[in-house]
Amino acid sequence: MHRIAILIFPDVQALDVAGPLDVFAEANRFVGDGQGYAVTLIGTAPGPFRASNGMSMSPDLLLADAGQGYDMLLVAGGPGLPTAARDPVLSDWLAAAVRGVPRYGSICTGAFLLGHAGLLDGRQVTTHWQDAPALAERFPAAAVAFDRIYLRDGALVTSAGVTAGIDLALALVAEDHGAALALAVAKRLVVVAQRQGGQSQFSPFLTAPADETSPVARVQARVMAHLADTHTARNLAEVAGMSLRNFSRHFVQETKMTPAEFVERARIDTARNLLEGSDLALKAVAYRCGFGSPDRMRIVFARRLGVTPAQYRASFRRAAP
Repeated sequence: MHRIAILIFPDVQALDVAGPLDVFAEANRFVGDGQGYAVTLIGTAPGPFRASNGMSMSPDLLLADAGQGYDMLLVAGGPGLPTAARDPVLSDWLAAAVRGVPRYGSICTGAFLLGHAGLLDGRQVTTHWQDAPALAERFPAAAVAFDRIYLRDGALVTSAGVTAGIDLALALVAEDHGAALALAVAKRLVVVAQRQGGQSQFSPFLTAPADETSPVARVQARVMAHLADTHTARNLAEVAGMSLRNFSRHFVQETKMTPAEFVERARIDTARNLLEGSDLALKAVAYRCGFGSPDRMRIVFARRLGVTPAQYRASFRRAAP
C-alpha cells in the first residue's frame, strides 16, 4: 500500500486535490488489496475551511499530528500562493517532512510552498504557465521549465496548473503499476493518459506592452497588422525610429524576447485563433499568418507547442453557435 499525504489549506485549489485523489481512488479499483493508495489530507488549519471555489474541505490530520512514514507527499496549489509571504512554520515542517520520503512534490502553485522550504534549489521544476515567471524570479536557484505538463527530478515531482495534477497522478500510477493500468484509469476518468505537447498550447504567447505609445508597441502593432509580410530586425527598427542596435536591445528589455521571436509568436497566436474559430484550410491559415506554407507552420507548431496545426485544431476547435 502506498501511503500518500496531500497538504491542503484555506483557499486551496479544489481540483488540485480532487484530481489526484480521483486518480488514486480509481487505481485502487484495479489492484489487489494492500497494493493501492491510502491518501491522508494534512491541513495547515482545522477544518472545515473553504477552497478557492467555495467547496468545504476538512483535513484528516493537522501538521502537528501528521507523523511520518509516507511514501509520497504532495502539496496542492492555491491562487494566493504566488504572492503570499513565507510561512516559517509551514516551511520548516515541509523541509523536515520530505526527509526520507521516496517521492514528494507539488501540484500547480504548490511549488511556491516548496520553494519557501528550500526544496526547489538546483532542481528542474514546473508550475502553471501563468505563474512560472514569478516562480523563476522568486526562486532563482530553481530551473523552472515553462512548458511542461509535469516534471520529475529525482524524488521531486512537480506539475503544471490545475488539471495537470491529474496528468502527474497518472504518471505516478504508471510508475507504480505500469502504463496499462494508468491507461485504464485514464479511460475511467475520460481523460488522456498522456497529453501531447506542453502547456504553452493552452496559454496565450503574447502580452500587451506596458506603454501602448512606446516604439515597441508601435512595432508590435505593425507586425500584427501585417503578419504576412517579411519582418526583418532592420525594418522593424525603422518603424521604431531607432538604430538597429538600440532597437534590438530595447525590444528585449521591454518584452523579454527578441523581435524575431515576437514575430513568430504573433504568427502562432493568430494561427491558433484561426484554427480554433474558422473553417480556413491549413494552407490559407499558413499564408495569412506569414508562415508561407503549411509545412513551415507545422514545423513551428511542433517546435513551439508540441503538436501539429491539425492536432491543435482537433483539440481546440470551437463548436459553432
